[in-house]
Amino acid sequence: MDRFLMLIPIFLFMFLMLGISILIRNRRKKQSKSGFIKEYFIGSRSLGGFVLAMTTVATYSSVSSFVGGPGQAWSIGFGWIYMSVVQVTALFLVLGILGKKVAIVSRKINGVTVMDIIRHRYQSDALANISSVITIVFFSATMIAQFVGGAKIFEAVTGYSYLSGLLLFGLIVIIYTTVGGFRGVAITDALCAVAMLAGMVILLVGVLKAGGGYTAIMEHIETFKPEMLEPLSGGNMPYSLYISQWLLVGIFTVGLPQSVVRCMGYKDTRSLHRAILIGTIVIGAMNIGMNFIGVLSQGILTEDISAYGNSVDNIMPLTIVNSLKPVLAGLTIIGPIAASISTVSSLLLTATSSLVKDIYMRELEKRKRTLPEKKTAFLSQLCTLVIGLIVFALSISPPNVIWKINMFAFGGLESAFVWVFLLGMFWKKANKTGAILSMLGGTVSYCVTMALGIEVMHLHQIVIGMAVSLVLMVIGSKIGKPSSPEVLKEYF
Repeated sequence: MDRFLMLIPIFLFMFLMLGISILIRNRRKKQSKSGFIKEYFIGSRSLGGFVLAMTTVATYSSVSSFVGGPGQAWSIGFGWIYMSVVQVTALFLVLGILGKKVAIVSRKINGVTVMDIIRHRYQSDALANISSVITIVFFSATMIAQFVGGAKIFEAVTGYSYLSGLLLFGLIVIIYTTVGGFRGVAITDALCAVAMLAGMVILLVGVLKAGGGYTAIMEHIETFKPEMLEPLSGGNMPYSLYISQWLLVGIFTVGLPQSVVRCMGYKDTRSLHRAILIGTIVIGAMNIGMNFIGVLSQGILTEDISAYGNSVDNIMPLTIVNSLKPVLAGLTIIGPIAASISTVSSLLLTATSSLVKDIYMRELEKRKRTLPEKKTAFLSQLCTLVIGLIVFALSISPPNVIWKINMFAFGGLESAFVWVFLLGMFWKKANKTGAILSMLGGTVSYCVTMALGIEVMHLHQIVIGMAVSLVLMVIGSKIGKPSSPEVLKEYF
């Protein structure tokens, strides 16, 4: 009976997401005047401040924010919280630095995807196609991590099988993304972000109560693991890890394609400013709050990591089980499941736009052929469905250590896109040669150094990827043909 009670809130939430997407799809058919492509991929540029903030927060805050990250905080202590503070800047950097310019440019050139901007800025179909392939590869890795994380926490908390959880929310998120498009994803993302915050609050109260209160938990940590109170956590949180994480999940997130595309969908400047304010507050509360709960979990899960399966991914599911009653546990795991599905839906839609809009329809355009709107709609939705099902199938045999998979994908996307976006928007001399060398060189160097375990000064390989990407962008832009004045006038 207890297991069934846990399922009730989850079922209600998932079918609410599905119902909203169906409703939006029906309204889109009746009201949209901008055509299927603009509506399906950027919501006809009509997002208000609150929805823009929440969909960007939900896209950024993946399941690792609720499982892997807090699990690390349980192991390391307050040092992990101090590191996570940098995540407060993530949304401000994306919307505040790139937001307005990307929106203005996309309207000028009638761009619908981030690849439209890359293609136009650098006048290169080859670069746009490379961008699309890189996006799909790393997005797929991230989506697998989200499916696995959500299904694992479902299994650990409810007692039902991993596959049951995967079937429940995996298939529903694929269906509602296919049906709802960008607007549906944005609105359901906003609800997911609210669900994440609610789940965090419920869990915080439960952990404090189960641990005997904040004072009792802190006394326990001070007695048995005093190093957790130190910034360096007795050597477990070295300066190199601080710097690496500040770069990886903070500063360099400015160029993530899944966040940049949100810059193209807001309604007006007022909406952008509201989104920056609301989103910064929410993303700070969410990421710092969940890692704080991870530290407090030491007051409940007091054994060595070996007692919990030697994986930090097990810590938060066990914390939920040990601190909450069944119905509250069911409500709480909506948070990490919402984080999982909101990230998947956003990445899935962007991956579809890369295949359909940026590769297939561009090839038709070059051959002076057009695709009727009904066929465009059918192909876009079919592609969303197929990509989702492929990722779902790959998630059936789950990999371990979710946060590492997620961070690998973050690093790959950042190495490929950050300088291409930033210098393309703010440096007149950036050109096609520099962008191609930067994207390929940054991605390859990052992946190779990750595979071989090569580090510089014990810093994460993102430092190598970003340095190579920047150097190649500058060199390539110096030796390559300058961008045409006609193109540059749209940007400067």
